[in-house]
Amino acid sequence: MRWLLFVALSLLAGAGALFIVLIDAEPLVTRTENLSPSAVAQARRLFLFNDPRRMLAGEQRRVALPATLIDEGINYLASRALHGRGALVLGEDSAETRLTLRVPWPRWLGERFLNLRAIINESQGEPRIAAAAIGATPIPQWLAEFTLLTTVRAVGYGQEWDMARGAVRRLTFEPRQGVVLVDFVWQPALLDKVRGMAIDAAELPRFEHAHRTLVTLLDHKAPKSAMPLRQVLRPMLEATAGQQPRQRRAALLVLALYIAEKNLAHLIPVARQWPQPHRVTLTLRDREDSAQHFVVSAALAAWAGEPAAEAIGVYKELDDARHGSGFSFADLAADRAGTRFGELVLRQPERIDALLRTDIADTDLMPSQEGLPEYLYQPEFRRRYGGPGTPAYRAVEAEIERRLAALPLYR
Repeated sequence: MRWLLFVALSLLAGAGALFIVLIDAEPLVTRTENLSPSAVAQARRLFLFNDPRRMLAGEQRRVALPATLIDEGINYLASRALHGRGALVLGEDSAETRLTLRVPWPRWLGERFLNLRAIINESQGEPRIAAAAIGATPIPQWLAEFTLLTTVRAVGYGQEWDMARGAVRRLTFEPRQGVVLVDFVWQPALLDKVRGMAIDAAELPRFEHAHRTLVTLLDHKAPKSAMPLRQVLRPMLEATAGQQPRQRRAALLVLALYIAEKNLAHLIPVARQWPQPHRVTLTLRDREDSAQHFVVSAALAAWAGEPAAEAIGVYKELDDARHGSGFSFADLAADRAGTRFGELVLRQPERIDALLRTDIADTDLMPSQEGLPEYLYQPEFRRRYGGPGTPAYRAVEAEIERRLAALPLYR
């Protein structure tokens, strides 16, 4: 027994010593979780030029992925999934992925971090990790590959990972152009796998329930008639009261697709067999566009997180300044209110429960838009505000945040 105790304590002490050696006092990656509107624009352009629904089986393509987009994507995934930070650094013939995780540690000893690096070289065929390290300690290549594959399979995406890697024919890094060139052969099954990753089979009953609830709510309404959003939002969320936030998340996505006039069947093919809701005009504070911005942002926040929803909202307004109805801070206020609402649905459902126990008014969901500049086309927007991040722009943002903070729901 003494010998076994000695061995156990020795192993524990060795593991502790190894852990202390591997952690660092300084983070390798320091940045915020935020996504930029430019990353949203880059992702949209990539999708438009490489729409998987229009690709043929076996078609060979080359896509130039902006390094900044990959960098922000890695950081966003690290932030949302691991509460850490991530980054991508391009070299001449390689790329290094960096990840920093905060280690639970007694505060009086100072902060400690787990810093990881993985290097991928240019390759013909499947990309593989060429080198890796935890802190200053190198990790064998085979161990890094094994750990990555084991982790991916453990979270249930092993088959999708194998298919995606198998589709790659060549990987090239162009640091001067700031892009990663990926030559691949398209496999239509990948699109079905991506849909499956987005909407798990266990989610289908929730979506069907939300969809049929919406159909029932609108069944008695005349086509094209107006209806306050609260009259639809409340019963759709009440119908799932007391259940998991994922139920309400499904309801928000069904409502967002409806209000954006998108077919749910594109996301869930079986929805083609479900009854279709009447087409009515939903309003928030007597505005159709405010209801649209609120609901879509709420769904985005509930599914992808607040930073993604905010970045998409700002991108949409900047795009409107160039090609649409003009930049609108009033729309941005509806976006921010919807984003906060979606985050509450996911992270503080008890506040939504409390709201549903009251007679919901539009003023509970969104602050006044009075005095917020609208219809600013690009020349006028640039003259008055320059762009996101300038003092003039931030002053209006601060006013929107002040109005949101005045509402009990978002306080």
